[in-house]
Amino acid sequence: MRRKIPSTSALSAFEAAARHSSFTEAAHELALTQSAICRQIGGLEEFLGVKLFRRTRRGVLLTEAGEVYHRQVTQRLDDVERDTLDLMARQGRGGRLELAVVPTFGTRWLIPRLAAFSKRHPDITINLSSRTRPFLFDDTRIDAAIYAGDGNWPGATTTRLMPEALIPVCSPDLIAPRTHLTPEEMAQLPLLQQSTRPYAWRQWFESLGHMPGNELAGPSYELFFMSLEAAVVGLGVALVPEYDLGGDIASGRLIIPINHACPSDRAYYLAYPEHKAETPTLKLFKDWLVAETQGLPLGQRGQPAAA
Repeated sequence: MRRKIPSTSALSAFEAAARHSSFTEAAHELALTQSAICRQIGGLEEFLGVKLFRRTRRGVLLTEAGEVYHRQVTQRLDDVERDTLDLMARQGRGGRLELAVVPTFGTRWLIPRLAAFSKRHPDITINLSSRTRPFLFDDTRIDAAIYAGDGNWPGATTTRLMPEALIPVCSPDLIAPRTHLTPEEMAQLPLLQQSTRPYAWRQWFESLGHMPGNELAGPSYELFFMSLEAAVVGLGVALVPEYDLGGDIASGRLIIPINHACPSDRAYYLAYPEHKAETPTLKLFKDWLVAETQGLPLGQRGQPAAA
């Protein structure tokens, strides 16, 4: 059965004309005549049975239906271009994984370990993008995502990677000449809040049996690496996952004033659409990721595993 799909020439002409709001500019971009662009778009509108443009004194504007179709067509053409460039680059070898990841986990935990994965699977390319909340995979080009949550992701299968335990860190200058504090002493310092974990400090103090009363006060940051940098410059004490620490402790940029890690109400998961579960590239990455996260004791998850 023949697919009900317009020609790529017509779609390219439509996308360019919509982006420029001009048939003339689209013709220049595609090295065609204006009349050729008009014929392509006229044929597309006839094929669809829908008007995509309306003429104005300043040129052409998309109709409401045209605006919706333009967004959809642009995404599909971008996908085709990306897949074509990827195939040309790989010459048919290996694969590619489009991975969404929460920013701090991606930069401070995942990326330092990707060299080991690439060494083991040199023909697989991992492309990373930043996402902080669950989304619908059908609306994106994303193959899988790593996120912190409770494991519930509508329309997706999830694999638990590792729990999240939060530990306080601060600049050594903030508490010098001391290197360690009591919970009462730390409660007197600015407590850097995490907007994605609004009750994290309360849970941490509760786990020590101490409630200072000001555990919800303090400047708020959306991302953990923001809190880390704020702690480095002495703005207060940050409460961050153990994996976030990286080389900050070893370098002396940060210290742990109270060596107590409190499990949070979240864990890190790999999420992916069920129909992609058997994709070879995703399976290889999933197996490697599970080995990296679940093969280490909790206290050692801040350091890359040996390749």
